[in-house]
Amino acid sequence: MIRRRLIAFAVTLFAASAAPLAAETVKPATAPEQCGGRDMIEEMRVTDPPRYQRVIDGAAKIENGGALLWKIEKDGIAPSYLFGTIHMADARVTALNAITTHALSKAKTVALEIANMSDQGMMAAMTKVPDLLAYTDGTTLKAQLSEAEFAKVQQLITKTGMPGDAAIVLRPWLISTLLAISDCHRAQMEAGKKALDEQVESTAKANGATVVGLETAESQLAAMASIPNDAQIKILKAGLVYADRTDDMIETLVQMYLKRNIAATMPFQLALAEKAGVDPSIYDDFIRILITDRNRKMRDAAQPLLEKGNAFVAVGSLHLPGHTGLVTLLREAGYKVTPAE
Repeated sequence: MIRRRLIAFAVTLFAASAAPLAAETVKPATAPEQCGGRDMIEEMRVTDPPRYQRVIDGAAKIENGGALLWKIEKDGIAPSYLFGTIHMADARVTALNAITTHALSKAKTVALEIANMSDQGMMAAMTKVPDLLAYTDGTTLKAQLSEAEFAKVQQLITKTGMPGDAAIVLRPWLISTLLAISDCHRAQMEAGKKALDEQVESTAKANGATVVGLETAESQLAAMASIPNDAQIKILKAGLVYADRTDDMIETLVQMYLKRNIAATMPFQLALAEKAGVDPSIYDDFIRILITDRNRKMRDAAQPLLEKGNAFVAVGSLHLPGHTGLVTLLREAGYKVTPAE
């Protein structure tokens, strides 16, 4: 659910399997500006008040979860900004407010998680590390799932244009990533609609700013693949329970983003796992590897840019809140970090 930055990897991978060059694939002329769906947190409030309250209480305990744009200041240095993105092309998300637009327009350097999210860039990264995408040691995904679960996976894979049997050797994290893509979301990407982070990149370049990446595509792939396999399988099993509610999942994320309620993301995810009969602790390695560890690396990569001033750092919004989030880490590094919206 929080793997939005990696959706492009999966879409590009499967598009390439259907055509020699993804860039040559014919794109649909139109796609919805926003996808339908129900807010599952609001639904939970009505249908399962105790679980809803646990999500709300859990979110309230997470610091720095109420803003997406943060001003970064230090004596003698021009201010910079930290912005939380979401990898979606929904028109409600991509319509930046005036404060964020102004901050971006003044930036001399814009730092993203990955500086090149093009099809070609993603494909180049994946061809370097095929063993991170599929099992190469005789292990099969099919042997680790029930018959019904694997049938759902095959149905999902078929939607990408690949034969269902191709799912046999794909790693669980990649299938979980695909579960986060609805038909509507896929249509948006295939039509060439830019997700928010891609829009930030395009705007920065148009403004003449230097665009850099805090990470590489290969490092993000390696991080996903480094989650222990048994945890990947359990996370996939939990996700398959909600395989028919992808549009609802996306709408829930959009609503959390628009309401500046990012802190509720993980409590909500853990609540869904619990409801699916899966121990929420399966996400411990996920959180440590994909959020906590990467936050520190992002902080270290961003600091030289912040020391020069006039930087705009845009990363997935889940990297901002919490006691190990970027807001806290930057404060610990000596910066004054305050909400700018």
